[in-house]
Amino acid sequence: MKKLLITLFLISIANTQVFSQVKKNKTMIKKVIKTEQEWKQTLTEQEYYVLRQKGTDRPSQGGLTSHFEKGTYHCAACNLQLFKSNSKFESHCGWPSFDDAIEGTVNFVRDTSHGMIRTEIICAACNSHLGHIFDDGPKETTGKRYCVNTTSIKFVEGEK
Repeated sequence: MKKLLITLFLISIANTQVFSQVKKNKTMIKKVIKTEQEWKQTLTEQEYYVLRQKGTDRPSQGGLTSHFEKGTYHCAACNLQLFKSNSKFESHCGWPSFDDAIEGTVNFVRDTSHGMIRTEIICAACNSHLGHIFDDGPKETTGKRYCVNTTSIKFVEGEK
């Protein structure tokens, strides 16, 4: 039990240091503020569930998991550009995966739900739930895997 508490304490300290470093590099993003009633009127039932209630899509739901066209991925709630297509990779986890976000567009929140300690990623403009970030991404790039719900993003085609 003592080892578990020490481990949790060390993870907590490490997470705090990561968050404080991330905050120093953020760029200013215009905030989108709506009431929950306004979000319910704007979003579909599934979008509201994932983006506002922190739900999770079923694996491979929505078709963006194996989608690799050139363009950008935007927040489905507020249209903020979040990810470039060149940061997307196939992780075989069942959800769209990116190794990096566009600087300043994603905020990180400690998530202790479901008996786990994870880092939630949310849209910097509207605070909508996007998914979680993990340290099992491509080692040759960032080593990060932004595991994103398909419902929380929409693809905007780029130049061909």
